[in-house]
Amino acid sequence: MTASSEAPQVAVPGIKNPLIGKRTQPAGTKKGNRVIQVFLAVVALVWIFPVGYALLNSFRDYDYTSKHGYLSLGGFTLANYKDAWEQANFSHTMLNSAYITIPAVLLTLFLSSCVAFVVARFGFKFNLTLLGLFTAANLLPPQALLIPVYRMFRAIEVPFWISDSGTLLNSYWGLILVNVAFQTGFCTFVLSNYMKALPREIYESAVVDGAGVLRQFFQLTLPLCRPPLAALATLEVTWIYNEFFWATVLLQSGDKFPVTSSINNLRGQFFTDNNLVAAGSVVIALPTLLVFFLLQKQFVAGLTLGATKG
Repeated sequence: MTASSEAPQVAVPGIKNPLIGKRTQPAGTKKGNRVIQVFLAVVALVWIFPVGYALLNSFRDYDYTSKHGYLSLGGFTLANYKDAWEQANFSHTMLNSAYITIPAVLLTLFLSSCVAFVVARFGFKFNLTLLGLFTAANLLPPQALLIPVYRMFRAIEVPFWISDSGTLLNSYWGLILVNVAFQTGFCTFVLSNYMKALPREIYESAVVDGAGVLRQFFQLTLPLCRPPLAALATLEVTWIYNEFFWATVLLQSGDKFPVTSSINNLRGQFFTDNNLVAAGSVVIALPTLLVFFLLQKQFVAGLTLGATKG
């Protein structure tokens, strides 16, 4: 007998076999992928269930759910949204939130861009100390600063056209300043790391062309930082818009409270209509969802910066 001249065909994992015509994968890899997919699906369902459950009950009548229970189906109505809008006075409180959120986000992004530019492009003795000083504001819990901030804002006198109380208390600007102070550190940290990754050759060419520091910042750095600025804008709008702690502490007049405080207007004295509260919560969440979907591409691009090279 003679040995066969043909060598046996061995399937190498991850390499396409020309005789078989498809890429082979180890059985353990396929099993691991299925486990990961099942795990992610379960986590997604657990995460979305409370939101979906609240959204479902926001379209249901309270009398029906109190009689048949929340696990039943039926009693669908749109009256909850109409009643929530009128009782919570959303048309006024959403304007209050806009007066606070829009200036606070713009100031936060501008100031953090300025500080990040200085930290990233100039080398001096207290470079890291300055960055740590701005970042330290995010390390302290707001509850620890409640009394000092309240007393400071009460002592600072401002013109009456800024605040009816003559101080930073009960004014939009007081709430804007405290949000800017707490959010600038995080934005500075993110933007400084991105600006450090920008090629120095760009700035060297700009200097050769006679561009000064201000021109380098406004016409060169800021256009290159659009992706991280869009990602940070999405996050900051969500955080500042949903902020409730400092609004409760620093505002004393009901006509200046933001939209997050409107939920209290939907609670009754003796009982709470959970379906009405759910409808109000959905209305409050709509602006942040709208901002996210409008800036979705820029937000994802900002999150993936630096994930790949080349």
